[in-house]
Amino acid sequence: MSNSNQLVSALNGIIGEPNVIQDPDQLNVYAVDGLAPKAVVIPGSVEEVSRLLAYAYLEKLAVVPRGNGTKMAAGGIPGKIDLVLSMLRINRITEHDIPNLSLSVEAGITLAEVQKKLAGTGKGSFLPLDPPYSEQATIGGIIATNSSGPRRYLYGSARDLLLGLKAVSPNGDVVAFGGKTVKNVSGYDMTKLMIGSWGALGVITEITTKLLPLPEASATLLASFGDLAKAGSLTRKILHSVLLPSAMELMDGRAAGQLGEKARYLVAFSLEGVGEAVDRQVAEIGELAERGGAVDTKVLKGEDERNFWIRVRDFALASAASVILRSNVVISKLTETLRNYEKMAQAAGVDCALIGHAGNGILTSYILDYGAAKMGSVAELIGKFTDEAEKHEGNLIVESSPRDLKERVSVWGRPRSDDVVMRRLKETVDPGGVLNPGRFVGDI
Repeated sequence: MSNSNQLVSALNGIIGEPNVIQDPDQLNVYAVDGLAPKAVVIPGSVEEVSRLLAYAYLEKLAVVPRGNGTKMAAGGIPGKIDLVLSMLRINRITEHDIPNLSLSVEAGITLAEVQKKLAGTGKGSFLPLDPPYSEQATIGGIIATNSSGPRRYLYGSARDLLLGLKAVSPNGDVVAFGGKTVKNVSGYDMTKLMIGSWGALGVITEITTKLLPLPEASATLLASFGDLAKAGSLTRKILHSVLLPSAMELMDGRAAGQLGEKARYLVAFSLEGVGEAVDRQVAEIGELAERGGAVDTKVLKGEDERNFWIRVRDFALASAASVILRSNVVISKLTETLRNYEKMAQAAGVDCALIGHAGNGILTSYILDYGAAKMGSVAELIGKFTDEAEKHEGNLIVESSPRDLKERVSVWGRPRSDDVVMRRLKETVDPGGVLNPGRFVGDI
């Protein structure tokens, strides 16, 4: 029996033949940066995940965990891929504690399905995460990549919400970290280490998280400016006031145009809470905007508001951007960084849309005209963007990119002080390099 036949026979024995994909055409759908796996496995339980990883550990196979594939264009080029491990069949809500506003769900369920079920239960609650591609993104993928969206300003990221999680380690051991109560412990906080670890330390199978009641009302204020300094000044005033929007986005005219808004620069504020408080904050921010030189203001509610924030959240889909860059800088330097990025992109002849989380210093750049002829210009521009972010105590990562560009740039930006710690942790937890080899920071 050939090695390939032996592999497939072993996988069939673990999870059943219907749950093993080996057709070459189908395998190409699961390729990462052009590398197709030898097989795709779709386990239906944590026990099957455990047995699969134990087998991969013994056979020295490289395994890439996968949800719905919304983040597979991110990360470094894999060192190798033997198996893609799909989590889509592990998708139950295992516990919903309505009185205490907590939830336990398996990794393969989508965020959209979770939100729908939460909204329709009791008085309604929600998981305050709004990462890109929320309709398709699975909970496991969101947590593994620490993906977040505009409402991170008020609600924080997964690191602020998760109480605990369960995972399968690279050798097949089933482990649990944290729980429904928060306790002081010594040593590594493994829950937080697993968040944003890109599946390099273990396959997340279940999370336990805090929930929030659904807000009574919401509204969005859009303020258009002809001058970036005035737009940035408004965001800083709000940041240092008692006003508390759930999202505060600052974007250039290219991004605003893609969203159907005519503005040289646009600031969008999302307000949520009690109806009277929402109306009051909309009015106060509107007055500040007008006094601060806004050319126009507009209030969105209902379906118009919902559709606007979906377009912001999923901007890459609406704009067909194949290269997405995410920079972080100190909050006070976001406006300056956006201005300099805009000038650099124009000088390079690269069509670029810019959207910044004005409340936390995250700036996302969407390259809208990438092609083989532009590769050199885009690669050089990424280097300049990274230098600029570094000047302001930050860094840049390539969040989505074709392989040819990844081969020319540093996907994870400049080396960080914690790279050595992560490498040592990886060597301790996964000495055989079973999980996602090469895709995490420092080619871990």
